[in-house]
Amino acid sequence: MRQNLKIRLYFCLIMTRRIFLILVLFAILSSGCTKRIYDVVYPTLSDGKYDTEFPYKDCSAQLEDIARTIKRINHIAYYNNYAFAYETGLTLDNMTHTRLKKENFQKTTSHQTASGTATVIYADNKRLALLTCAHIIHAQDTIISYYPQLSHDGDKIIRNIAILKRQNNYVIDIVDGGEIEILAIDHRKDIAIIGKRKHNTERMIPTFQYPTGRAHKLEWGSFVYVMGFPMGNKMITRGIVSNPKHDPSGSFLVDALFNRGFSGGLVLAIKDGVPNFELVGMAKSVSAHTEYVLRPEKEPGQYSYDPSLPYKGDVFVQLKRDINYGITHALSMEAMKDFFKENDKTLRNAGFNFDEFLGR
Repeated sequence: MRQNLKIRLYFCLIMTRRIFLILVLFAILSSGCTKRIYDVVYPTLSDGKYDTEFPYKDCSAQLEDIARTIKRINHIAYYNNYAFAYETGLTLDNMTHTRLKKENFQKTTSHQTASGTATVIYADNKRLALLTCAHIIHAQDTIISYYPQLSHDGDKIIRNIAILKRQNNYVIDIVDGGEIEILAIDHRKDIAIIGKRKHNTERMIPTFQYPTGRAHKLEWGSFVYVMGFPMGNKMITRGIVSNPKHDPSGSFLVDALFNRGFSGGLVLAIKDGVPNFELVGMAKSVSAHTEYVLRPEKEPGQYSYDPSLPYKGDVFVQLKRDINYGITHALSMEAMKDFFKENDKTLRNAGFNFDEFLGR
């Protein structure tokens, strides 16, 4: 009996030692394979390409720094409006500014507003400059609408003319007031640089400090952040790149949600993991469709209508635009660099040097 007990204890001791050795060996192998397992889990972190996976660690501090450099820009244009009866027979050929002033045409005033996003890319003790989209700050000089029926001679008869009186661009949350001027603009590329001289030389404004990237290096599925002011709110969203190298300029599509005010927002990609952010583009526009709808004399909100009663007032035609969310068009960093190159002399003469921003 005692002999059997000794044999059992002996085998138990041997098994305990074996289990211990196995655990030690497993721990050694685990520690030795940490880097290999890391590379398997995050295979693209050191490949020199833009990442396609969600950031593997917290990057809120870096995003907060970038958020300080984006500003909301507002644009307002004031117009003198002239309305003409069909019998007037006014056409582009017989219309002159003198005739508009002398004859007793119906005249009113109106204004158009727009808002978007701009990024501070230059700031020193005297000057400030921001990057944005051209369509945000552009106002048409003259807007003309015509009667549907032509004259006896086949000419278009003018119904309304709106002539630009003045326009103002101002940026929220900058020193010395927000009024700002256009330094350079390209309507075809939809890029603009706006700026101003500062009077308060003590307060420095944060500028965008991350490298500029190459949109041509984006791939299907590249992960990006988009930051701007949709509906007047500073926000950040994320998206996946589709259709990279959409055209020779390198524009691309992002599935990020886009609302009015996001135009001019930054598009940031990550190369080899956080915090390696690069500016690869700028949100430009969103896919949308339009339709004509009938509306009452007063807009909802100005007046409450009873839906159970027939409406008997005047009816107006209104052009309604519905956004196709998830199809955001982005300008490429290459297009922006070409814009800076084309306007380099003009910008330098105005006292602005963007070599640091462009990584020259």
